[in-house]
Amino acid sequence: MSNVTIVTGGSRGIGAATAKLAASHGDAVCVNYVNDKHAADAVVADIVAAGGKAIAVKADTSNEAEVIAMFEQVDKELGTVTGLVNNAGINGNRKRVEELTPDEIAHLLAVNVTGCIICAREAIKRMSTKHGGQGGAIVNVSSGSANLGNPGIGVLYATSKGALNSFSIGLSQEVAAEGIRVNVVAPGMTRTDMPGEDRLKAQAEKIPMGRVAEPIEIAEAIWFLLSDKAGYIAGANIRVGGGRL
Repeated sequence: MSNVTIVTGGSRGIGAATAKLAASHGDAVCVNYVNDKHAADAVVADIVAAGGKAIAVKADTSNEAEVIAMFEQVDKELGTVTGLVNNAGINGNRKRVEELTPDEIAHLLAVNVTGCIICAREAIKRMSTKHGGQGGAIVNVSSGSANLGNPGIGVLYATSKGALNSFSIGLSQEVAAEGIRVNVVAPGMTRTDMPGEDRLKAQAEKIPMGRVAEPIEIAEAIWFLLSDKAGYIAGANIRVGGGRL
């Protein structure tokens, strides 16, 4: 029986690269998306064309009912989840803290923090040996912003990723004895459609390697932590930032 991996935010960028990479290693993959069904279907089509198995599932990860429905659909169509990549996230509005509204704060934290926790909860219910599961791996996609702070443009985003780091530390210890490995990948600036070209160019100049990352380079780190090669790794936070701390 093949492994089953859910990749949230799997229709583009790092998520799409991770979904395709996991499928290339034999995993059946759920490509989660919120709005862009066409993009998610394209990822699934690429996987199927290469001989893999995948489905696209629409779910807003900040919505508990939709997350539960997604996991139940995966149960029925792919089997019990063995890997979860908490990749879905938003940048939010690029504002200073004094300009933020309560709604903006709540929405970003709901997606970047609460959504990850809800997805992890549902995965644990299925993976944990405490609940009769066979174990598994959870990889939370954080950001170097958690350490950089993003002053002036994204303190709230950085805060959400710091919270995800803390969550991962605690959860990794909570479920390690139940067959579940929880780890973090913290990407640096990556060539996706989230930052604009001007920002990518400006950030590249600050990176010791002199360039931004390609999505597949982040996906490779995520896959390593999902795979059996990381069988004794839990609670790690791998910075993939081209030398930038």
